[in-house]
Formats: sequence, structure tokens, C-alpha cells
Amino acid sequence: MPAAIFPALLCLLLGMLAWIDLRAGIIPDWLNLAIALLGLINVVLAAGWLAGLAAFCEGAVIGLLVWLLRRLYFKLRKVQGLGLGDVKFLAAAGIWTGVAGLPMLLLVAAVIALISVGALQVAGRRPMTRQLAIPFGPFLAVGLLVTLAVQV
Repeated sequence: MPAAIFPALLCLLLGMLAWIDLRAGIIPDWLNLAIALLGLINVVLAAGWLAGLAAFCEGAVIGLLVWLLRRLYFKLRKVQGLGLGDVKFLAAAGIWTGVAGLPMLLLVAAVIALISVGALQVAGRRPMTRQLAIPFGPFLAVGLLVTLAVQV
């Protein structure tokens, strides 16, 4: 199987993720699972079972940490700041990037999200309030792609 098949399939899955999150405001569990399994298969074929186990563990740790951060934010602000789909996506993305790639993924996603929201504000398209919910999945998807491109 050519090595290019995994990035191509990932791009397809991320495109679906962005489309669904923009339209419905959710990231389906089956899509997060597909991204995680694709990443796990990619790691196992490239580096073996031990590397696959390590990647799985890194994804699980990332998911747990982001879930705990989500809970802490809710306790402090009494409002959800991050959806569970985003948490699960970050766990799946952690299989692809590892813990070391997480800061870059989040930085790219946050910067692109801020630029997008700023552009919408300048264009007068949406009033920006504290209650405005913006799908973060598409930005996380771009962050994953940029992180993987830089890691190569």
C-alpha cells in the first residue's frame, strides 16, 4: 500500500469533519474513530506494534487531559467551552501527532479561528457575543494538517 494513501484518506476524513461540524455543529463519534484507527494503522505499518501502542497511549492521555480541561472550564464558567466531539478529535489527532505536536495543532487552530472570527466581525456578518458558539472542528482539522506537514 503506498504511503500517500494515509494522508489522502486523512484529508478526506478531515474534509468530512469540517463539513459536518459547520453544518450540524457536531463531530460524529464514527468520524473521530475512523481518524484514530487510520492513524493507528499508519503508525503500526510504519513503525510496528510497540510504536502503535505508544501512539494509542499518547492519544488517550491527550484526550483525558483535554476532557479534564473541559470539566475545569465548566466548573469555573458554568458554560461549556469545548464540545465532546472536539475532545475526542484531539485524542484521535494525538495518535497522528503525539503529545509533542499538540501545542502546534492548538496554536494553528486558535489563530485561524481568531482570524476567521475577526474577518466575520469586520464584514459585519455575525454579532460577536460571549454566547456565540463557533464550530471549532474545522480549525482543529486545519491545525492537524499543518502540524503533520511541519513534522515531516
